Amino acid sequence: MAKIQTLSGEWFEPDLPGRLLKIAGDIREAGGRAFLVGGWVRDALLGKSCRDYDVEVYDMAQDALVPILSKYGRTNLVGKAFGVIHLAMKGLSLDFSFPRTESKVGYGHRGFVVHTDEKLSFKEAALRRDFTINAMGMELPELTLCDPYGGIDDLKTHTLRHVGPAFAEDSLRILRGVQFASRFGCTLAPSTVELCRTLSLDDLSVERLFEEFKKWLLKPGKPSLGLKAFLDIKLDEYFPEIHPFKNSWETLGTILDNMAPLRDSSGLPEARVMEFAFAALLCGSAETALKFLERITNETHLLKVVPLLLKAYQELDTAIVNDAPSLRRLAVKLDGLKLLCLLVRCTPGEFFADSAEGENFAEKLWNAASELNLMDAAPRPYLMGKMLMDMGVKPGKQMGEIIKKSFELQLDDKINNAEEAVAWAKSCLS
Repeated sequence: MAKIQTLSGEWFEPDLPGRLLKIAGDIREAGGRAFLVGGWVRDALLGKSCRDYDVEVYDMAQDALVPILSKYGRTNLVGKAFGVIHLAMKGLSLDFSFPRTESKVGYGHRGFVVHTDEKLSFKEAALRRDFTINAMGMELPELTLCDPYGGIDDLKTHTLRHVGPAFAEDSLRILRGVQFASRFGCTLAPSTVELCRTLSLDDLSVERLFEEFKKWLLKPGKPSLGLKAFLDIKLDEYFPEIHPFKNSWETLGTILDNMAPLRDSSGLPEARVMEFAFAALLCGSAETALKFLERITNETHLLKVVPLLLKAYQELDTAIVNDAPSLRRLAVKLDGLKLLCLLVRCTPGEFFADSAEGENFAEKLWNAASELNLMDAAPRPYLMGKMLMDMGVKPGKQMGEIIKKSFELQLDDKINNAEEAVAWAKSCLS
């Protein structure tokens, strides 16, 4: 199998399915040419494995390709109007597209007319791509690089540069620039910054906005570079709800970079990881966090949890590490303290150095929450309704008040188990 020389100079043997190489051979025998395109090429040059195989077929009509693909599996022609044919095989799915041009004729991401033309050159077809690092191809089976717009040079210099004027036809590419900057350690080319500043995100749906923010905050990378791109494009003017941390964008970038490894090692469920990541982005924006989130998502758990978490973070007193009742009550509000502890760990220590706890506060908070078993969940009441019913108390206001008072005593360390809770309740009823 052919090898690729990566940007580091090492030779990399990509994981290419044998069936894909056979299909490429059949296409060549029939007079066509098959190229791997897009993210696969970019990742291979970086020495990364990628199983997202997008194949672009040149010099062959769609009607000639379908019989070739049908020998290997089931073809789906749903995307035929857009020049895309899906091939489903046992254990493998592949997308085959054709060279095409796209013309903006309406509002939003659906307002495009697509024209497929198998006679287009690779250079002509690549004009519709967003960035030069995504406008490369490798011809199968030899993996010969085709790089008409200098993508490999931009990869080497960690530069995100738009391919051409078609970039402006899809405003989502502004936010793609932000998340790509984070994921691939890039900065935006000055010409791309200037172009992005002329575009508006007003035509984008909530769902499309949210997906790009998620990729920025959740995919591996250096999120501070995404923040730099965000600021270079002046997206802070479009999203004024996002504020710097303590008047410092640099500190916010540090917090985001500190967040990334904690996010990946936290062991949290996906929803909680998302809450943590968005809280890190908005850690200087407690008062406006909800307004921002409402602009980009309908995820109810984010809308509920992140503002509560940020309020607790903003009001956090370092003395709380020695106050078990207050820690328990905070855990009740937040359904556990792990997200808060992680957010504090992201924050440079000097911001909690206004008391005797100083820079050790993050570790002390973590240890205190762990010792009290408050990391993953809030305390549960010892006294339950069934226990009171066994004492003759009927469901209603009285039962609720007794349970509430018992729980308050439990949080204050004055009731330490279910037996003590029952004894206390009996004393109240006698």
